[in-house]
Amino acid sequence: MDAIVIANGGENFLDSTYRYLLEPTGGVFEDCYIVVRKDGSQDVIVNVLEEESARTGRGDVKVFHNRSELESIFKESLEGCKRVGFNVDSVPYSTVTGIKKLTGYDYEVVDARKAVADTVAIKDGKEIEAIRKACSISSKVAKELPDYLSEGVSETDVATRMEIRMQELGGRGLAFDTIAAFGPNSSMPHYMPADYRLKKGDAALFDFGCKWGGYCSDMTRTLFLGKPPEILERAYEVVREAQQAGIDAYRAGAMAKDADLAARKIIDASEFKGKFIHSFGHGIGMDVHQPIYVSPRSEQVLSAGNIVSAEPGIYIPGVGGIRIEDTVLITEDGCERLTDFPHELTVV
Repeated sequence: MDAIVIANGGENFLDSTYRYLLEPTGGVFEDCYIVVRKDGSQDVIVNVLEEESARTGRGDVKVFHNRSELESIFKESLEGCKRVGFNVDSVPYSTVTGIKKLTGYDYEVVDARKAVADTVAIKDGKEIEAIRKACSISSKVAKELPDYLSEGVSETDVATRMEIRMQELGGRGLAFDTIAAFGPNSSMPHYMPADYRLKKGDAALFDFGCKWGGYCSDMTRTLFLGKPPEILERAYEVVREAQQAGIDAYRAGAMAKDADLAARKIIDASEFKGKFIHSFGHGIGMDVHQPIYVSPRSEQVLSAGNIVSAEPGIYIPGVGGIRIEDTVLITEDGCERLTDFPHELTVV
């Protein structure tokens, strides 16, 4: 590719790669663009609303006030380009075709997803420290969870309290909407909190994270109010063992699927075969899901500086579910857990 265009549309089409490249101190950057070239130079194309914020970051800032000025800037930025890449997961088709029509150039449109994904997958020291900070905040909230639980408290009550607490501790926004799933609802991996109230013997599953410095944390813990059913006690110990087996397979140079297969082998050798219904992990960065796929079918190789989740689970419809998740940094000789909360079965 001669250039890659990163396009931010409206609020539903904001690409985290824009902030990754610009490194601004603030700003939203709706309807703004970055053109990146082979030599690493970049034109930061912004409307006048974002000019001041853009100048706190990196690149050659070019400001437009109207369509005519935007056309002129793009023609200059893409002049001579034969192949232009777009991060097609984050930009609507209308924007890709609109920019090409705006310039009048007959360049080839190229899918730049892999180039973007491979770049953001390896975190530098600054990024690692930002994620470490986000993880420390969510870990503190995890350690407070036993104090939030009592008979009759609702899922939404606890989820709201957790989100406020992450903000109080310095989080700058949520990594994703908090999952708080009690009792039989905990068997649904992507459940959203509702009005169910906690009962004795219920599992209480929490999947949550915050942002710090633009980077995400992601962790899950499953606690119990009073003694749980024996089947969930057994499931908890299997999940705990499976997570450790997967984490033991995390290291630079390993196939990403090795961790999933190690965890899945333990679960499928138990009475809960077939109850692990999602992959072991995914990449984490400025987005809570980045394209490192820790699944049985992944052909990716892990590298030092990758940050991934480790989150096996067992889900029993009508009874409950168990998931234990940590955010993990891949290193040359193994890995480091960045989230921290005891993994032993916790009964409140």
